[in-house]
Amino acid sequence: MSDSLRNYIRKRKIANKSTWVSVVVNFFLVLFQIIVGFFSKSSALIADGLHTLADMLSDLVVLIASSKSLNPPDDDHNYGHQRYENAVSLFLGVVLLGVGLAMIWAAAIKLEQPSLIAPVHKVALFAAVSCLVIKELLFRYLMSVAKRAESTLLMANAWHARSDAASSLVVAVGIAFNLLGFLTFDIIAAIIVGIMILKMGWDFSYEAIHALTDKAVDKDAADNIRKTILETPGVVNVHDLRTRKVGDSIIADVHIEVKGTLSVTEGHAIAVEARNRVMQRHRVLNLMTHIDPV
Repeated sequence: MSDSLRNYIRKRKIANKSTWVSVVVNFFLVLFQIIVGFFSKSSALIADGLHTLADMLSDLVVLIASSKSLNPPDDDHNYGHQRYENAVSLFLGVVLLGVGLAMIWAAAIKLEQPSLIAPVHKVALFAAVSCLVIKELLFRYLMSVAKRAESTLLMANAWHARSDAASSLVVAVGIAFNLLGFLTFDIIAAIIVGIMILKMGWDFSYEAIHALTDKAVDKDAADNIRKTILETPGVVNVHDLRTRKVGDSIIADVHIEVKGTLSVTEGHAIAVEARNRVMQRHRVLNLMTHIDPV
């Protein structure tokens, strides 16, 4: 097993532990928000509960996909199973798009019939503020773990928790105005939360589609990989570096130029050293090298 793959598995285990914490916290928040929202007649709080539910489901899906992606390469998947994350992300994105549209549609119907809008109970405001505080604390916890694990996936998950906190803030404001007599503000807050869920679904789908169609890494990441190869003793130049995202990692291939007077064994040793350096320093699962004599 390569050092890069070992590092990937280590980070995955750290990510899974923190994700389970997020799942448990969100589970109780969902129950709390939907039950209080139902009895306090707050559409916004129920919508926020569904938003939290979407976050919880995304965490569960990530856990399932992560478990599958940790499986080593086999006869059917020679490059490993990391793309299960991308496939599951696409599925989740489509589900979130549907949930967001349904929430906006239901809220819009109520806006067309103001008689259906009821004043909410003040306990809804207490619930919204409490959820805001808990979600902000969850964000800080997840971000600290993400930085320690150096995981972009965990950082993205942490920012999802922050977006959930932002939705709770919107809900708290909407409920506050409803209590002041502006009844439609609770419904407007529900629509805003629906739009947030739509955006989350779009982001999931957009990134997953690009990853599944072999999108290359950004220019900075590619340049850093190229620089690491060029710093390898014996490498004269580099060309045709190609990358593709696989889950939260990278698979790449490159042409490495070495002196034409070297033996096959010497050229091979340089390529192996370049490959090892890249896989140790970057999120690269595998680097396929081709030697060009110059």
